[in-house]
Amino acid sequence: IYDARIADGLKALGWPTQVHELAGRHPEADAEAERSAAGCLEAVGAGEILLVDGLALPAFLPALPRLCADARLVGLVHHPLADETGVDAVSRRTLDAAERAALGGAHRVIVTSDTTAAAVAAMGVPAARIGTVRPGVDAVPRASAGRAPSDSQRLDLLCVATITPRKGHALLVDALAGLQELPWRLTCIGSDTRDPATAAALRDLIARHGLEERIALSGERPAAEMPVAYAAADLFVLPSFHEGFGMAFAEALTQGIPVVGTTAGAIPETVPADAGILVPPGDVSALREALRRLLTDPALLQGLRQGAAHARFPTWDDAARAFARQLELAAA
Repeated sequence: IYDARIADGLKALGWPTQVHELAGRHPEADAEAERSAAGCLEAVGAGEILLVDGLALPAFLPALPRLCADARLVGLVHHPLADETGVDAVSRRTLDAAERAALGGAHRVIVTSDTTAAAVAAMGVPAARIGTVRPGVDAVPRASAGRAPSDSQRLDLLCVATITPRKGHALLVDALAGLQELPWRLTCIGSDTRDPATAAALRDLIARHGLEERIALSGERPAAEMPVAYAAADLFVLPSFHEGFGMAFAEALTQGIPVVGTTAGAIPETVPADAGILVPPGDVSALREALRRLLTDPALLQGLRQGAAHARFPTWDDAARAFARQLELAAA
C-alpha cells in the first residue's frame, strides 16, 4: 500500500515514474528473482533513479556493480529483513548480510520511521544518507471519525493485518480465549493466502478454543470498504512482534478508534500514549489483561477514544511531497 500510494503521489507531482513488478521469490532471492531484477535494469538509463523496495533489494545484489555505475540506487526500508518473525537463524544471517551489502551501495535510503532509521544506521549506513518519510493516511472528516458509545454491552474488536507470524494473530486468539465470559466479537481483515500455513494454524487454534462464532477471518477487503469496517469497531487490536511504522494503527486512530498493540518496533512512535494501551510483544497475559480492562471499564475506553480523536498523521499527499524531497537529495 505504501509503495502504491507513493508511486501515485509522485506521478501526481509530475515525476515520470515507471513501476516494475519482479518475478521470483523475495526477499530470499532465487535465480528467477535475480533474472527479473537484471531485466529491470535494462529500463534504467544512466543517472536515473532506481527506487527498490527493501523486500526486493537482495535480488539486485549480483547486478550491484553495474547498478551503481549506471543509476542512482535508492533503497526503501520498511523494517530490516532480518527482523521478520519466523525467520530461522541461518536465513536471518543471510538476509542481514544481503541487506547490508545492498544498502551499502545505495545513494540514499528512505525509511518509514525513526525506529527504522536507527536500525539502518546500525547497519553502517551514514545518517546523512538516511531520510524518513512516514506513511500517510486518507483524510477523514473529524466529525465522522470514531464510533459513538453504544448501548450494546458487546465490544466489536477489529484486527487489520496480513496473517503472518509477525502480526501475532495466534497470540490474540490465546488472549481472548481467556476472556470468554465477557461480551466481545473479533473481526480479522487481511490476506489469509499469502502465508497459507499460518492461516490454517490460526483456524485450527480458533476451533480448539471453540471461538468460531466469535472470531471471523474475513480475508482481504478493497480499500473502499475499510471505512465501513473501522466505523463498526469499538477497539483496534494488533499484537505485532515488530512494525516498521504500523500503518493500520494510524488508520484506526485516524478513524477515532483506540488501539491495543505492543511496544515492538515503531509502534510507540505511532500510537500516542493517550490513545491506546501497549504491552510487551509476545506477552499473552499482558495482552489479555489490557483487553480485560477495556472490556470492563467503559470510562477507560472512552478516555482512549478521546485520545484517538486528537491523533494526527500526515496525508498521503504530504508523504508524497516528503518522498519527492528525498529523491531530489538522491539525484543531487
